[in-house]
Amino acid sequence: MPYFPSPIPNQIFNQISKAYFASGCFWGTEYHFQRKPGVISTTVGYMGGSVPSPSYPLVCTGTTGHVEAVEVVYDENIVSYEELVRLFFETHNFTQENGQGPDIGSQYLSRIYYTDELQKQMAETYVRILTGLGYDVATEILPAGPFWKAEDYHQHYYSKKNNTPYCHAYRKIF
Repeated sequence: MPYFPSPIPNQIFNQISKAYFASGCFWGTEYHFQRKPGVISTTVGYMGGSVPSPSYPLVCTGTTGHVEAVEVVYDENIVSYEELVRLFFETHNFTQENGQGPDIGSQYLSRIYYTDELQKQMAETYVRILTGLGYDVATEILPAGPFWKAEDYHQHYYSKKNNTPYCHAYRKIF
């Protein structure tokens, strides 16, 4: 007689999802998301532009339409998309236009790229909350398009350097 193992009662399966955030230099953005419990991995790269497979020097020209972005892979059983959105807003100056801190240029814009309608609605909700608190939010909310992984030397930059970001600092808002 074949053996069929019985299901484990109340077993919780991982619900792995992806989110995409741009808040200036991707090194600082990645730094904060890497440390959030429930985040499985982060990858820095480029989103929003018209050139396939762009390079860092090309994106830095400001002519491709790409921004420096971070792909966040997370377990929804541990951290919610809402928590990631709050962390995004609490770790950069979402009111700054044309850059972030000393990093000026279109590649440093504040953006949330949504992968489905629920992510879009959550991002829009937090923009409304911040606007209601008196902030002039410069963050754009856009549909996710192709994500192009950045060069290896950009990945996990602050972890490799054992350093902290110069233009991304946590500040409690919510």
